[in-house]
Amino acid sequence: MTERDAYDVVVAGGGPAGAAAALALAAAGRSVLLAHSGGGPAAVGEALPAAARPLLRDLGAESVLRDEGHVPCQANQSVWGSPELASADAIFDPHGHGWHIDRPAFDHALRTVAAERGTDVVQRRVMPSAARRTEDGWTVPVCGTDGGRDVRCRWIVDATGRPAAFAVAAGARRRGFDRLIAVHLTLDAGDPAAEDASTLVEATPDGWWYTALLPRGRRLLVRYTDTDLATACELAAPDAFRARLASAPHTAARVAEHPFPPELRPRRAPAHTAFLDRPCGEGWVAVGDAAAAYDPLSSQGILTALYTGLRAGRAVDAALSGDAAAGDRYAEDVRTVTMAYLRNRLAYYRAETRWADRPFWQRRQGGGADVGPGLGSEAGSDAASEAGSAAGSAAGSGAGAEAGSEAGSHTGADLGADAGADVRPVTSAEA
Repeated sequence: MTERDAYDVVVAGGGPAGAAAALALAAAGRSVLLAHSGGGPAAVGEALPAAARPLLRDLGAESVLRDEGHVPCQANQSVWGSPELASADAIFDPHGHGWHIDRPAFDHALRTVAAERGTDVVQRRVMPSAARRTEDGWTVPVCGTDGGRDVRCRWIVDATGRPAAFAVAAGARRRGFDRLIAVHLTLDAGDPAAEDASTLVEATPDGWWYTALLPRGRRLLVRYTDTDLATACELAAPDAFRARLASAPHTAARVAEHPFPPELRPRRAPAHTAFLDRPCGEGWVAVGDAAAAYDPLSSQGILTALYTGLRAGRAVDAALSGDAAAGDRYAEDVRTVTMAYLRNRLAYYRAETRWADRPFWQRRQGGGADVGPGLGSEAGSDAASEAGSAAGSAAGSGAGAEAGSEAGSHTGADLGADAGADVRPVTSAEA
């Protein structure tokens, strides 16, 4: 591949959001450079809801799920609002089953499809802080092991994840909504005869646990809690982390068949809700976690990445064709999905009433009480005022109507509803 000096669009980041944006732009005939670093820590929680099928079909990328390493997820189980185990079988989902994916293989497959459609895909770092505005766009430094060079483009897609490097450098503000972290381990394969490929979410007094089977028989084990509630001991010592499992008996039973090496150290990753005050600006647009990062309880991470990538790609194409309102429509799409998510988030956490006096749950059941600096009142107050009715019903179906314009077969309302219905905690009554 011969790299060019100028493109219509440079996509910074090669995860699902960046690849989806590149695919949408390539489909519109735009010249695209997708630059990814090829490094960084692996994502925590490798779940892909069944609702991703229509989005992948819209992107022309359904083939990425043919990898034999992806494990079908036939049920979602939870211990939430009651000590009883409840289950939602995928047979009742109109989209079918979800997957526990091999994330590096999934991301690579998406980039490969983008390359096949005409995107120049390179393993290089884009330098956001050194990007310069020009009369007709940007000059962006792109660096690799063989040195660096400047690339000219008309638009930049920020797919840099939670740092939102380009957006922040362009003046956007990152707003936090809570203090959630993931303390996680990946366990080696256990007894194949005892494998259970369903996901499991279990609420506890100071947070909740998640476990799921990963490709090659490994198992992900995650404790979600707030930064001030996670002790230094459990963050450093596997014995202390494992001792916490006593409060989650169903999770403990699920992981019992997997070896727990004493030298294995828990890792920590951010899991808090955060979003930009504006997901686009003059000549740039943010996608995926850069635009909005959601609580893993929603399992909307990859789903939102694909959706925002698709919508942003189409918005940038429209803007390049002279549509001055394209960015505003995209911003409204992101806002709509985020508001639906916040309503569902409040409803899910309010469904757990056993520890209403504990800080973790108090912070999440009051509708925006745990808002980070700079968030403003709109998100918290809107979510609280609109979540009351949703909390008593199926939260996924209460995501709201008229939630954005169509993205192929998916609207913003579809995204919020489908994601919530696919992975939300299942109450005993519903089961």
